[in-house]
Amino acid sequence: ALDLVQMAGYARRRPHQLSGGQQQRVALARSLVKRPKLLLLDEPMSALDKQIRQATQIELVKILAQVGVTCIMVTHDQEEAMTMASRLAVMTEGQIVQCGTPHDVYTFPSTRFVAGFIGSTNLFTGTIVVDEPDHVLIETDALSRPLYVSHGISEPLGMEVHVSVRPEQIRVGRQAPEAESNWGHGMVSHVAWMGSYARYQIRLDAGQTIEASVPSLDWSQSDAPGVDEEVFVTWSHDAGTVLAS
Repeated sequence: ALDLVQMAGYARRRPHQLSGGQQQRVALARSLVKRPKLLLLDEPMSALDKQIRQATQIELVKILAQVGVTCIMVTHDQEEAMTMASRLAVMTEGQIVQCGTPHDVYTFPSTRFVAGFIGSTNLFTGTIVVDEPDHVLIETDALSRPLYVSHGISEPLGMEVHVSVRPEQIRVGRQAPEAESNWGHGMVSHVAWMGSYARYQIRLDAGQTIEASVPSLDWSQSDAPGVDEEVFVTWSHDAGTVLAS
């Protein structure tokens, strides 16, 4: 069992001589030694620091695949769930509100709660003015242009809906787009450089603040828009997801 979790070389150490990540591996070995058919893990890595937690997540997925154990894991860490799970169930108030693959839950959230809980998102509220089989148009006070979403929905005209647009789907520029929909104008209120990308908070003319994740390669840091500069934001027709609740 210690070989399985790469801890055989530490077999004679006392618990206090092990790091948090090493102790976690020993706990996993103790769980797997009887070859269970089902393993329940409750916040298994909550006490580990970020680097150890990320390494342990990958190792745990490999170990579970190697021994062929089905694992149910409870976690409040959305990134951990997306990294480890082949299937996610999002719960609130004791009810499962969405179940699916990490990709489906992230890309097509079913409710505002799921959209905001799994990753970051921008929510726009508006009413349906055009509903065709292949697209809908939604008028919203947050933008001077309508929202165009490239799929139809089963809600009647005039109904209030919410549209989720992920920050990485939003493009930021200095020039007004030529598109007739899915863009707005605003002022940069905050910029956080995260290494591979910059996280922009932009206050739109109507007052709503949205977030955009811009790859660092899009601009050099000296050319990138800064705080209190005017910018335009836009996104593609297939970037938004309509949420009825």
